[in-house]
Amino acid sequence: MTFDRQRVFQGHPPGAAGEGMRPAHDDPQAQPERRRPIGQILVDMGALAPGDLVRATAIRHREDARIGDILLAHGMVEEATLYRALARQYHAIVADFAGMPPDVRLIDRLGADECLRRGLLPWRHSGGTVVVAACRPEEFESLRPRLTAIFGPVRLAVTSETALHQALLGSRQRRLAACAETRVAAHESCREMDVHRITRIVSALGIVLLLLALFRPLAAAILLTSWAVLTLLVSTALKLAAAFAQAKYSQDRQTMFSSRRKTARLPIVSVMVPLFREREIASRLIRRLSRLSYPRELLDILLVVEEDDLVTQEAIAGTELPRWMRQVIVPRGGVKTKPRALNFALDFCRGSIVGIYDAEDAPEPEQIHKVATRFAQVGPEVACLQGVLDFYNARTNWLSRCFTVEYASWFRVILPGYERMGLTVPLGGTTLFFRRDAIEKLGGWDAHNVTEDADLGVRLARHGYRTELLHTATGEEANCRLWPWIKQRSRWLKGYAMTYAMHMQNPRRLLADLGPWRFFGVQVLFLGALSQFLLAPLLWSFWLFPLGLPHPMRTLLPHDVIIVLGGLFLLSEVVTVACAMVATSTPSHKWLWPWVPTLHFYYPLATFAAIKGLWEIVTKPFYWDKTVHGVHDLGFHEEEENSRTAEASCGPADAPGAVLPEPTGSPGFAEARRAFLFETYERSARAAPPVAPRHLTFGLDLDRAGHRAGPPSASARADGGGPAARAVVPDALPSASG
Repeated sequence: MTFDRQRVFQGHPPGAAGEGMRPAHDDPQAQPERRRPIGQILVDMGALAPGDLVRATAIRHREDARIGDILLAHGMVEEATLYRALARQYHAIVADFAGMPPDVRLIDRLGADECLRRGLLPWRHSGGTVVVAACRPEEFESLRPRLTAIFGPVRLAVTSETALHQALLGSRQRRLAACAETRVAAHESCREMDVHRITRIVSALGIVLLLLALFRPLAAAILLTSWAVLTLLVSTALKLAAAFAQAKYSQDRQTMFSSRRKTARLPIVSVMVPLFREREIASRLIRRLSRLSYPRELLDILLVVEEDDLVTQEAIAGTELPRWMRQVIVPRGGVKTKPRALNFALDFCRGSIVGIYDAEDAPEPEQIHKVATRFAQVGPEVACLQGVLDFYNARTNWLSRCFTVEYASWFRVILPGYERMGLTVPLGGTTLFFRRDAIEKLGGWDAHNVTEDADLGVRLARHGYRTELLHTATGEEANCRLWPWIKQRSRWLKGYAMTYAMHMQNPRRLLADLGPWRFFGVQVLFLGALSQFLLAPLLWSFWLFPLGLPHPMRTLLPHDVIIVLGGLFLLSEVVTVACAMVATSTPSHKWLWPWVPTLHFYYPLATFAAIKGLWEIVTKPFYWDKTVHGVHDLGFHEEEENSRTAEASCGPADAPGAVLPEPTGSPGFAEARRAFLFETYERSARAAPPVAPRHLTFGLDLDRAGHRAGPPSASARADGGGPAARAVVPDALPSASG
């Protein structure tokens, strides 16, 4: 079999099917067999070196990325040059939105959100034809029947993704913002809840309890204490069952990750990072995300910023963003919440996997590799992967230590146990990764829910999807000041209450969607947790018994009942401490063991947060009480060093599609790269027919006459082989047989 250099110049693995291959039509745009490969066009234009094209082709051999995206990500071509070449390839014009703005009536016929998802922009009428600009022209023919049904005859124009986004935002920004607030179906969103009705119910319930406490204090105490004891008993039993289930879970996961299976072709992964008033964190965030080892051409990070957040915009403007990172500005709207910002940015994502990080996150370098691998291993019913959250400033003070222990118990024991038991898994808000098609089917996030992660976990379960816990950790900044901690926790508990109220509007439907077991889990998780925090003072009062102090229920309760209650309280504490000890048994967390018993004084703080959250449900249910980041980021330098050590020890080069940074100022590396690429050509081209001399030099630096040049200059390395462009060692060399 011969070496097909045309296939290489088109940017496909040799032997693979070509992009854009469609049935022939009379329209010259629809005759792909007449098109020259995009790689050959760029080389002929003098915009791309042959060696860079071979390198990009080797990368594409194992990645689900277009050749143009690879060239852009590695700085081998400029965006404008690439799209001029695409216009030549498809016999189309390059759309000029500045000279002729798009017709908004045409956009509305297709829908602004659909334009974003499809990378299309109905531009203008030209005679009896509608010219449609596309930033992915290879997909145009597959969309032609639908476009024709809407507009009649259509023709293709080519535009860059950047220009298309700017044109859409310039003409339909408010429409897109409105869509972000209403993506979730009305019956699954808090926006359709009768807030005034809930306010009346909560107020009436409070008045009834107050009157009962005034006129029948013992009856009120017995009623509320009985409910508090019942929820404590059920919650403790479920926590204990989750701990036992987690032990089996851990064994299974260790077996699962002991032999890593490489994916056939690595997918593009988009990660949204919602930011709000983050003056201090922007530069640190970029450095932390830059340590991700996932190939840059497959990494798409969106910094999501509110339109009126000039603080964060200025911080980002003062930092040079890498090519694989971009800013998305969210227009003003009816509400200002994190889920609304995520909904707006979702249609700007490029990847088939969509993730979320918070502003202060420091993920493990191999985290995205693990996500892509796990999604390839499991079926489509697993729509979400939740990573483990940890804190890198745990040593700041007592509050941060207890917060770290709590998170360890939740993410390393309780949630894995819930998953193992088949219960609904409430999500954690960050280090979340979704299948793009699944999250779009659900309508994204509820823009009116301030605990959108917990709500989304329930909606995933209601639609038949599963969430898995992934064995990878992300460092966060622990909220270690008392009042900010209470504000953050009050937002979480308020969101829990609103999520529970929304899903329980129709209990019969919820039961039918979840089934009895998961329905029971939702009751314990949401109603049980809220009851425990709000009624905790009643249980605290039982400390009066061992202290020998008077208690209003001492004469009502038999001695045996008091003993049983004391045993239940003791069992609850033992289970809590045991889960915390197991969760912190890793070498990096064992130092927290002396602090585990102090959780007894930590959890009562949430009662004050629950009271604040209950008050806000009545007064301002959609208010987002923001957490400030970067205040106590004391562990940043230590965490940065640990990450470098972890990256070296875990060996990112062993990861599927690992990207190796090219050492700057290392002439030996450049020579080794030339030798490697030349050896690749020698093995592949032994049976190949003679070709023009300038195509025989794969990977060698050529002058315009086609002669071999000397070592690349510093400017040449910066253009094609510097930090923006990384050397990729393929798993298998491209050959004529593919």
